Amino acid sequence: MAEHVVGSIADFPVGSHRVVTVRNMQVGVFNVNGTLHALPNVCPHQFGPLCTGRVNGTMVCTEETGWRHAWVRNGEIVTCPWHGIEFAITTGVSLVSSRLRVRRYPVTIENGEVKITL
Repeated sequence: MAEHVVGSIADFPVGSHRVVTVRNMQVGVFNVNGTLHALPNVCPHQFGPLCTGRVNGTMVCTEETGWRHAWVRNGEIVTCPWHGIEFAITTGVSLVSSRLRVRRYPVTIENGEVKITL
């Protein structure tokens, strides 16, 4: 495993995301509430470009919301543009099924540089 510099911290403001190329693969780097996360730009469903999808929240209706619909986790969910499958950026787990997930790569910041370990 090796560290790869993918930009400076200024390239990833809070709430932003972008796809970078590391070696021969594309990786999505997301800044969720000040914490950087990296996911492969491949949806495990049918290999669509997951990280080019929309970042948003999701709708829930649970006992905690009084069985009313509520918009939650805003800025924490990426939606695959091909089929609309949602993934939690912070865990890589799909909201459809916990068995459907994407790998997460370690991200570090050193001297203002963002590094991903692959």
